Amino acid sequence: MKNNLKVNRGFTLIEILVVVSIIGLLSSVFLVGLGGFRSRGRDARRLADLRQVQNALEIYYTKCQRYPAGVNCAAGDPAAWSALRTAITQSGLGVSQLANDPQFPQDPSKTYGYAVRTDGQSYILGSTLENTGDPSLNDDSDLAGFAGYTATAGFSNCTDPIYCIQ
Repeated sequence: MKNNLKVNRGFTLIEILVVVSIIGLLSSVFLVGLGGFRSRGRDARRLADLRQVQNALEIYYTKCQRYPAGVNCAAGDPAAWSALRTAITQSGLGVSQLANDPQFPQDPSKTYGYAVRTDGQSYILGSTLENTGDPSLNDDSDLAGFAGYTATAGFSNCTDPIYCIQ
């Protein structure tokens, strides 16, 4: 007696490898294409963060009649972005936090910059943008140096691709 069982064949190893390699190739092309969108998104967040900090600085100025040079309207200069954050959030203004750069936890060198004039009557905020062709770089302050200002570490000028507001 002859056995008439139907044999179901699956995919061969070669077919599976071809499909997996095609999926890998398509996904890598897709992810590389998204890189530009992600950097522009981080740049947009940087600009929005600087505007929020600018608003907080104006509230601080209204209370203290000077821009932060230390904690709670005290003398002294913020040596880092974290010190400025402390000065703003602990001054009783109702501001609970200030943002960090979107890449800050992964890259400690990525941080916002702050410079305050020695008399406390003017400030400069800055951030390095990833997209060097960003049109907002055409509308910012392009100061080559900060004469008369005390700046946070690593923040010494506003030349492109550093976006600065005063």
